Amino acid sequence: MKKILVASALAALVSGAAQAADLRICVEGAYPPFSATSPSGELIGFDIDITNALCDEMGKECELVQTEWDGIIPALLERKCDAIIASMSITEERRKTIDFTDKYYQTPAVFVAAEGAGIPDTAEGLADKVVGVQRGTIHHDYMTGEFPDVELRLYGTQEEANLDLQAGRVDAVLADSVTLDDGFLKTPAGEGFAIFGEPRTDETYFGVGAGIGVRKEDTELRDALSAAIAAIRENGVYDEISSGYFDFDVYGD
Repeated sequence: MKKILVASALAALVSGAAQAADLRICVEGAYPPFSATSPSGELIGFDIDITNALCDEMGKECELVQTEWDGIIPALLERKCDAIIASMSITEERRKTIDFTDKYYQTPAVFVAAEGAGIPDTAEGLADKVVGVQRGTIHHDYMTGEFPDVELRLYGTQEEANLDLQAGRVDAVLADSVTLDDGFLKTPAGEGFAIFGEPRTDETYFGVGAGIGVRKEDTELRDALSAAIAAIRENGVYDEISSGYFDFDVYGD
């Protein structure tokens, strides 16, 4: 009887561990309001809430794997996680390496500088300026491709770039409009700064929205996640989450 009980307990332990590891999701935790880390160390934000909603919709137990942006695609390819939910834009360049679900939101990119700085958002206007961007992002690619003569300063997180903008070490930053507006301009840290120029939407760089990254071979998971995105859009869960962060339709057209 003792052997049976031990075996049963072991089986339950193994089963529980397997259930807890249904899916491992790479998230960033440094891109408010989409993802951030609370003072207590808890992962919070729109991406995090969407992740939890999608896992609930699919009936999966998900583990969040906090990963620095520079290493997030390598982590997926090295099977440290099964999917990336980190505001990653669906671009043709990234499709060469990984696959994507349907989009789950879409917002443009914008420049931010000191209020009244009067910087034109042109190659000539930015020629003698220093612009901060997060390394390895679509914003980094855009600046390199469209503003090759502008001096760039690269950062591991958008928060670091914003801090240098505050300190005057860069003249402007380029990032997602919501991240800069809600995550910076609407906070005390963003006082005295403003968006300038036109929103950036060039699909060559910015793609067709943010999607969930998966390995190319994981087509079944890709389709299940896309179906779950559609389901939470249909049943109202998506709107309930979105309204807690945004006063506009973040999903886009």
